[in-house]
Amino acid sequence: MRIRSTLSLTLILLAGAGLAACGHNMEQRAASGAIAGAVVAGPPGAVVGAAAGAVVNEASKPNR
Repeated sequence: MRIRSTLSLTLILLAGAGLAACGHNMEQRAASGAIAGAVVAGPPGAVVGAAAGAVVNEASKPNR
């Protein structure tokens, strides 16, 4: 049973990270990440999702 719940949690987290990558600018990515996090884990998940969206935004910027 533990393996099954760990697998489910991993899939949910990956889906949330994928949704955090949606958007064209930082506000959109942070907002979509916050919504995904809130659905999965409530208010703490919203904070983590918004942070993940911001990180994805910074990682996707080209090096200058």
